Amino acid sequence: MFLADCRARLAFDLIGNTWNAVVVWALRAGPRRPGELREEIGGISTKVLTETLRRLEYNGLVSRRVYAEAPPRVEYGLTDLGRTLVPLIGAFGEWAFDHGDEVLDAQDRADDVTR
Repeated sequence: MFLADCRARLAFDLIGNTWNAVVVWALRAGPRRPGELREEIGGISTKVLTETLRRLEYNGLVSRRVYAEAPPRVEYGLTDLGRTLVPLIGAFGEWAFDHGDEVLDAQDRADDVTR
């Protein structure tokens, strides 16, 4: 059973959000400013990036560092806990690379049946 407080469900919820995994992957090489992340991650809006970073910070996966400069500078980086997800996300990426065509073929077949 996947009860509301089940730890496996928590993990699935964290990784199930598309942007969570993408942002964690983008931060794997080190801290980034929000603008750098937006450039590196195609198709993410400022609003969605901000929400994602806040969610990851709330869950202890990302840390936020504010520099006392004018204008203020903010960087986000992975915490030790966040870094533990990098190999898992990499494994999912490898699976997608190896099997993505099969999934797309299955979708095409399903679409052909419904047409």
